[in-house]
Amino acid sequence: MATTVTTSAEGKTWGGGNEPMNASYGKMMMWFFIVSDALTFSGFLAAYGFSRFKFIETWPLADEVFTHFPFMHGVSAPMYYVAFMTFVLIFSSVTMVLAVDAGHQMKKDKVVLYMFLTIIGGFIFVGSQAWEWKNFIKGEYGAVETKGGSILQFEKVDKELSTAGHIVYKRVALAEFAADIPTERVEDTKSKGIWFFGNETLPTYSVEEVVEGFKSHSDVLIRTEVIDPKTKRKVTLTREESLKRIEGTRYVVEGANLVRNEYGQKLFADFFFFITGFHGFHVFSGVMINVLIFFNVLLGTYDKRKTYEMVEKVGLYWHFVDLVWVFVFTFFYLV
Repeated sequence: MATTVTTSAEGKTWGGGNEPMNASYGKMMMWFFIVSDALTFSGFLAAYGFSRFKFIETWPLADEVFTHFPFMHGVSAPMYYVAFMTFVLIFSSVTMVLAVDAGHQMKKDKVVLYMFLTIIGGFIFVGSQAWEWKNFIKGEYGAVETKGGSILQFEKVDKELSTAGHIVYKRVALAEFAADIPTERVEDTKSKGIWFFGNETLPTYSVEEVVEGFKSHSDVLIRTEVIDPKTKRKVTLTREESLKRIEGTRYVVEGANLVRNEYGQKLFADFFFFITGFHGFHVFSGVMINVLIFFNVLLGTYDKRKTYEMVEKVGLYWHFVDLVWVFVFTFFYLV
């Protein structure tokens, strides 16, 4: 004999005929996704933390890596643009809150306005992150890598800022001292049968040009990737020590990639590309979803449904990616 079970629940109900914590099925599933994604980001950031602790003495200094600002070429602006990106993303979270609140009040025009501002903020952040990646990959000064895998940068005394009791150093780009030695350099390609080599492009200068140029410029010194615990800056060698270290040069490094990193420890670049790229993908996905919901709002879809719950659900996701960026910003740029 078949048994039929009925419930008196009406409206949006789960299979059991109720709504746990007064949350609809859609919102509860969004929370499940957020929790699982938070665990993923936590694993990535924990791995970053362990790696940084292991190589704490050679880890790049964020203030020396992220110094660019649009239309201010040559001006050192450490962390300024990153702070701007963070402000834009947090402000977009505020406009999303206002959009959700307007949806609760069934005010379509305000939902349209605030969602539009949220989308603009998301596009600015994604574009800014792409611009930051471009500068990180391209590099600014260049460096060399020794046979042991150490990164050596170059600098000299800043006579304008130095005093009798305090010496100030400034970075020197390879272009400022590299010699001009006419040589024919051929890039390895698959067409030459070197299939196991990567498709890495040739640097602007050869090892010989950098070494000979360094030897002929007596005011240029080598700065190692090791951080002095007292001064909290990279250790600068004497001229005699520098001449000894330059002999072990194996590669010229310009910018950063997954193999080499002119700023120091290559794991820093690996984690930077992976974690910020993964977060950037989340932000871009959120922008695309916001655009879809935005057009639905314009078409009056949610007015017909008598609820703007979809705006609230995408708002939960947007707040999540904003919160994750706070942790990424803290780990990569502030700590």
